[in-house]
Amino acid sequence: MLEKLRKRLQAHHPQCLSVGMPRAAVLLPIVAREEPTLLLTRRAGHLAQHGGQVAFPGGKVEPEDADLWATALREAREEIQLPPSRVEPLGRLSDVISRHGLCVTPFVGLIPPNLPLQPDGNELDAIFEVPLTWLLQDQRSHTDAIRHGERVYYVPSYAYQDYVIWGLSAMMLVELLAVGFARPISLDHAPPGRPVRHLTPRPTSLP
Repeated sequence: MLEKLRKRLQAHHPQCLSVGMPRAAVLLPIVAREEPTLLLTRRAGHLAQHGGQVAFPGGKVEPEDADLWATALREAREEIQLPPSRVEPLGRLSDVISRHGLCVTPFVGLIPPNLPLQPDGNELDAIFEVPLTWLLQDQRSHTDAIRHGERVYYVPSYAYQDYVIWGLSAMMLVELLAVGFARPISLDHAPPGRPVRHLTPRPTSLP
């Protein structure tokens, strides 16, 4: 599974946006267990932005960052104490625009199991893993239909244990499943027979 993921991501040509807005980067860490998992975090409830939301480790570019990959690694180290040396780069996904006007670049990396990771209590209240086999079944609870300009994005929402994966993180997850694992999943349409929730259009950007 992981070797196929590596080859597919290396052959992928992600969409890179040239936009005049602040940049950010996130890391999608695949944990190399016997049954691989995807690692995510939950933002602390007291935060003014994204409080309580599930997200991947990441954040805004800082002046000392050599590039966007360095940003993703630095943020992962700061947020969950993930040593950059333990992350094997697998590939890059397409840039996405957040509702707060950030151009976010997702990277996929492979990490060993059982690292002594700890959440930064100022930013996070949980680190958790979701089995890839569960995600590959596309067990979404519903789909959010979000209009942006002339396009409608069909963004899945996944409820796993006490966590909900939705919004920007779910959009990145869709590309990971479609490109990295050749799953028939897309933001262009919702699976037939699944509930769809039509959200109020946002005037500037995506979720």
